[in-house]
Amino acid sequence: MTQELSLRAFFDQATNTVTYLVWDAKTRIAAVIDSVLDYDPGSGKVSAYGVDKVLAAAASEKLQIQWVLETHAHADHLSAAQHIKAKTKAKVGIGEHICKVQQIFQSVFNVNDVSQLGTEFDHLFKDGEEFQIGELTAHVLHTPGHTPACVSYRLGDAVFVGDTLFMPDYGTARADFPGGDARQLFRSIKRTLSLPSATRVFTCHDYKTPDREAYAWESTVGEQRAHNVQIHDGVSEDAFVTMRQARDASLAVPRLLFPSIQINIRAGRFPAPESNGTTYLKVPISFAEGVHLPER
Repeated sequence: MTQELSLRAFFDQATNTVTYLVWDAKTRIAAVIDSVLDYDPGSGKVSAYGVDKVLAAAASEKLQIQWVLETHAHADHLSAAQHIKAKTKAKVGIGEHICKVQQIFQSVFNVNDVSQLGTEFDHLFKDGEEFQIGELTAHVLHTPGHTPACVSYRLGDAVFVGDTLFMPDYGTARADFPGGDARQLFRSIKRTLSLPSATRVFTCHDYKTPDREAYAWESTVGEQRAHNVQIHDGVSEDAFVTMRQARDASLAVPRLLFPSIQINIRAGRFPAPESNGTTYLKVPISFAEGVHLPER
């Protein structure tokens, strides 16, 4: 029997991110996938305008949000998981390999408040694990490559792939972040694209190619296999890896990389305020050759 999956998508144009509100039409139990907290890097101001629209929609549909699901620790937006949890008492879940990502970035940011790896999240999903959203059964697929911790969530005839895939005319995720691996990414995508051809594919981002007028985030497995510009049927693993590595070498660092990672490895929590009552985020500084500064 086909499970009744209902969903609404919310596009945040500032970060090109799609947040999904998904629910079981029978029980009205819901989950939010890849939420976004508004953050202005110029002023440091954080607000919840976007995610509050998601919560308002849930209220209008008379939904009970029980899960906040992360496909991975995003490098391009701040998670609103803790805001949703505070409002709804939902559990925050992510793939179990988030511990590897936390280990990587503990040293990058010299953080000592992510000491017990994984404990910031309420649940760490294993590959192949199943869990319930009302009467809907969600299936977890470990899909590393973009990061070591990436997972996709399959619900009924839909799969939510995070950053692993984009729309067919745009391609796939980058694989040059710490712990990323283009070869792993190829294999993860092929695993996802082994699902039935009619399976709906929902991406976490859209950057809209120049010849496309509207943002989009839904395709199918069949469309991806036939038309994805970087990994359609017939593209070999070696060819993909060569293309992906060359492409990644030309990409700029994401604008919100440093604030995003510091928040997202903490399940959406901010560092504790310092003695003056203010919360701070760190920016690691590297010096180009030829820069000479006095020692302190």
